[in-house]
Amino acid sequence: MDELNELIAELKQKRDELRVQMNLASRELQDEWDELEEKMGELTDKAKRFADDADIKETGSGIAEAAGRLGKEIKLGYERLWKALKD
Repeated sequence: MDELNELIAELKQKRDELRVQMNLASRELQDEWDELEEKMGELTDKAKRFADDADIKETGSGIAEAAGRLGKEIKLGYERLWKALKD
């Protein structure tokens, strides 16, 4: 659970940095941002369910794996946006 919390904290920091830059971004980048924001909501929901279901090993494990994959996808998306903004 600590790894998931660290990932979420890192993603929130990246999101905050990107949010400032997104005001100047193109519509295409805005659309990708909106998609990533939805996924970030999913990730935080899964993390909450993981914490709530921590006593149920199998369910918790599945949620943690799904949240980890989703977190990596969001991180890559933020990195793509950051690169596009810098180009």
